[in-house]
Amino acid sequence: MPGHPSDPGCEVACRQTGKNALFSHYCGAMETRLRTRWDLTPREAIRLQAALQPRVEKEDRFETLRYVAGADLAFDPQTNLAFAGVIVYRFPQLAEVERRTARRTLRFPYLPGLLSFRESPVLLAAFERLRIEPDVILIDGHGIAHPRRFGIACHLGLLLDIPTIGCAKSILVGACAEPAARAGSTTPLVDRGERVGTVLRTRENVKPIYVTIGHRISLPSAVRIVKQCLDGFRIPRPTREADHFVRDLRRAHQGQRARDRA
Repeated sequence: MPGHPSDPGCEVACRQTGKNALFSHYCGAMETRLRTRWDLTPREAIRLQAALQPRVEKEDRFETLRYVAGADLAFDPQTNLAFAGVIVYRFPQLAEVERRTARRTLRFPYLPGLLSFRESPVLLAAFERLRIEPDVILIDGHGIAHPRRFGIACHLGLLLDIPTIGCAKSILVGACAEPAARAGSTTPLVDRGERVGTVLRTRENVKPIYVTIGHRISLPSAVRIVKQCLDGFRIPRPTREADHFVRDLRRAHQGQRARDRA
């Protein structure tokens, strides 16, 4: 079958994952469940966020979690070319089974609170190349911890209709107390009287990260899954390795450009 994981020409990395479980999640190619426009002005983008936000689900809507994905993006400021990467792991073992990439020229300007309109098109292109559909996605960015409660984790989760968790390295909105120094300590992230996330200390005496609901998941489940994705570093493995992946792609692109100019 063309494009099947057993096809030598397929890029899927099936690393001792067990055929039955893998094939049960084999999707041929992921599809965006909710179509949307990207040729928007910033004002139109804000209106779209307001229209889509009520559709975000803040409770668990998933069954057994077998695959988790991490996604990130890097761009070359000289060419405005963005590189998106998605890595899928068997969960909870965190054994990598597939990675995909896409690259696109960024069309939307960088504006606080509208990151998803800049990055989502290229991230979706990478997701749509997956052969194994993840059960949950970790995004390097925020979910409902956002001025309009609709960050990139919400937007991507809604478009893909997959449970999605925002896992950010800094605060966008809200205030919090500092968690205790020991790993695993948490405090609430609160904005305008609403709890919008959890501040999680992932390593002792290391800066915390900020876990927020994206879509189809509760905050306690999001925190539990993020903890299960930790492997001794500050950043959970899926988003950390996705970050390394896209940085390597950008570095290779920049190196090739430098050689072409030489």
